[in-house]
Amino acid sequence: MDGIVFSIEEFSIYDGPGIHTTVFLKGCPMRCRWCHNPEGQRPEPEIVRSPNGCLHCGACERLAEKTGERLGYTEESRLACPNGLLRRCGERWTVDALTARVLKCAPLLENGGVTFSGGEPLAQPEFLLACLDRLRGKLHTAVQTSGFAPAEVFDEVLQKADLFLFDLKLIDAEAHERWTGQNNAPILRNFRALAQSGVPYIPRVPLIPGVTDTEENLRAVASLLQEHGAKSVELLPYHRTAGGKYAMVGRVYDIKTPRLIQFNDSSAGFAA
Repeated sequence: MDGIVFSIEEFSIYDGPGIHTTVFLKGCPMRCRWCHNPEGQRPEPEIVRSPNGCLHCGACERLAEKTGERLGYTEESRLACPNGLLRRCGERWTVDALTARVLKCAPLLENGGVTFSGGEPLAQPEFLLACLDRLRGKLHTAVQTSGFAPAEVFDEVLQKADLFLFDLKLIDAEAHERWTGQNNAPILRNFRALAQSGVPYIPRVPLIPGVTDTEENLRAVASLLQEHGAKSVELLPYHRTAGGKYAMVGRVYDIKTPRLIQFNDSSAGFAA
């Protein structure tokens, strides 16, 4: 069995307690308009292009494949770029190869472990479950997730992972669908299942100016957490630099709110 991974970051201190190796699985069913990893949204491997240093020679575009409005760069496009600005994003890994790679660092991860992130790791459930099974008893395992997955998938992963880093974005269903492209009913169901399971978890809220950081939404999040006895919550600052990744995947960073426009007009690097 294999899965598609678009990044492996070693010695991470942000994806769980202690030092972690973070494995980013490709593919996500949501389209959060502030997404920090747009290169992880499409499920398939793809060629991405950095706009920095482009000579505008057109060599890569002449060898690209156009599907509708999207220009899909090919392996030939990658090789044709004189400045080497195109790269493959997404590689196939077998369960054996990936877990062996992670376990190479096991002596350094005794107080941490491995975190599966994305994209959305629950979008590759069979691969994720196989990796969790292989690592059980060898390393602490965490799953960083939006919680958007069928109940049967979430409940099975719930039996395998040692810790969940669970994002709660918007509690209002209409607002959630408008900003992420998906209904939040599965997310709320899965969060309740997690909270009642006894499996350790850390709820996290990305603070998007004018979207998720409103008093109404934060009160709703606090009410949900209080209802289930959560002891703490991590608040994640919005990083304006995330928008720079969208050009790599041929998309426009289109999140616009009054508060974001205000921050874009200032020298602030992030909003909290």
